[in-house]
Amino acid sequence: MITLTTENFDEQVLGADKPVLVEFWAEWCGPCKMVAPVLEQIEAEYGDRVTIAKLNGDDHPEIVRRYGVMGFPTMNLYRDGEVVRQIVGAKPKRLLVADLEGHI
Repeated sequence: MITLTTENFDEQVLGADKPVLVEFWAEWCGPCKMVAPVLEQIEAEYGDRVTIAKLNGDDHPEIVRRYGVMGFPTMNLYRDGEVVRQIVGAKPKRLLVADLEGHI
């Protein structure tokens, strides 16, 4: 799993050669802690088709503002530098994978 910062976001996400699922999270966010192991499972199973990355929204608010993220966790799926899917809130793995189908 890639840890994103303001400095590496454009290169790691917008310049990526495969889709990137970015979780916008915060240390104080309980649902973020619930979704973390689900993202690890998705990375293990679908890592050849999608890159999983995390951005601490409290540490990098300019990226949060750039993409209009209103709450945590929010997961944006980027493909070719564009957001193709936004998922708000923690979800079970099967629902999260269903949201990603057709995009990865």
